[in-house]
Amino acid sequence: MSSILFWDPSCLHPYDSDTIANQASGGTESSLSRIADALGAHVIQHNRTEASGRYRPPGRIPGIAHVVVNRDSRALQAVRQLYPDARFYLWVHDQIHPRSTRGRRLAATAAIMRDLSVQVVCVSDSQRRGVEATLRGMHGNDRMGACTIYNPIDGTLAPDGSPIDPNKLVFFSSPNKGLKYTLDAFQALRRRMPELYLVVGNPGYKNRMPADIAGVTYLGAQPQARIHAEVRTALCTFFPNFVIPETFGLVFAESLALGTPVLTHDCGAASEVIGDPEQVLPVTFWQRAYESSLNRWPSRLRQSPARLADRLGLFDAYCERLGEWRAGARPQTRPDPRFQLARVADQWRTLLSS
Repeated sequence: MSSILFWDPSCLHPYDSDTIANQASGGTESSLSRIADALGAHVIQHNRTEASGRYRPPGRIPGIAHVVVNRDSRALQAVRQLYPDARFYLWVHDQIHPRSTRGRRLAATAAIMRDLSVQVVCVSDSQRRGVEATLRGMHGNDRMGACTIYNPIDGTLAPDGSPIDPNKLVFFSSPNKGLKYTLDAFQALRRRMPELYLVVGNPGYKNRMPADIAGVTYLGAQPQARIHAEVRTALCTFFPNFVIPETFGLVFAESLALGTPVLTHDCGAASEVIGDPEQVLPVTFWQRAYESSLNRWPSRLRQSPARLADRLGLFDAYCERLGEWRAGARPQTRPDPRFQLARVADQWRTLLSS
C-alpha cells in the first residue's frame, strides 16, 4: 500500500485517471492525476463521495507517511488532524506574491506551515521567485522551503507526421487567459491574411458566451485527445496571453511536444518553458494599456477600438511573425525531456524520500 497521499481541497469536480483521459480537464487536475498514478499514490478530493480505486472521499487511510496538499494551505490544519505523523508538502499552481491575495492567504497560514515544516513545491522557477519572496516575509520562514518540479506531460506525445494547415491557428486555454485580446488580434491577422481561421477550446471550468466572429470555431470543453488532434495540424498555438501569466503552461509544453510551435508573450513562465525567443514576443506598454482599458468589455463592443489599435500597429508583431512562419520559417519543435512524466515522477520520488 502506498504511503503517499495527494489531498485536493479545491477542485471543482472529482476526477480520476479515466475522467482525465475522457473528459475536459484543467492542467492542475491532469498534472496531479499523472503524478499520483505514476507514484501509485492515493488521492483524496474534498467533494468526492465514492471511492474510485486509489481516488477516495475525505477520510483517514492507514499507513500514510507523506501528504501533498494541492493549492490551498488553509487545508493543512484539517488534514493534520487526520494524519498527525505525516510529512507535509504544499503543491502550488498559482501566481503568489507578497502583496497578492494568494500571498496574503499563504501568509495567514504561517503558523501551521512553520509547525509542519512544510515544503512548498512550485511548477516553475518563475513562479518560485514570487513564492520565496512571500515565504521570506513569514515568521519562522527558516523552517519552510520551496523547490521547483515542473508539471508532467503525457510521455506518448510526439510529432506524428500529421499534415500542417498553414491557415489554422488554435487557442486552447481558459477564456479568462486573454481570449478576448486573442480574438482582437486574430481579426487583425485575418484582415491581412483572410485565409486564416482560429479553433478555440477550453478545459471546461470557465464557461463564457463566445463572440460570433468570422473565421472562429468554438469547440467548447473537449478531452485532451481531441485537443491534441487539433493542435497537431495547426500552424501554431496562438496564445498572446499576458492577462493572467502562466505559472507553467501545459498548453506550451504539450503543443511543443506535438510538433506545433507557440506564439505567445514573455509573461510568467512562457520563456522558461518554451525556451525559444522566436516563439515569445515582448509585451509592450501599449498592449498592456489597451487591454487594461478594455478588459471588462465584451468582444462585440471591442471591435471598433480593436480596428483603431490595428491601424496604430498594436498587432503588427503577430502579423509579421506568422507571415514568416507561413513562408517557411516555422520553428521545428519536439518533446522537452524536462517535462517527461518519467523524469518528473523521479523528481517527486527524490523529494518524498529526502
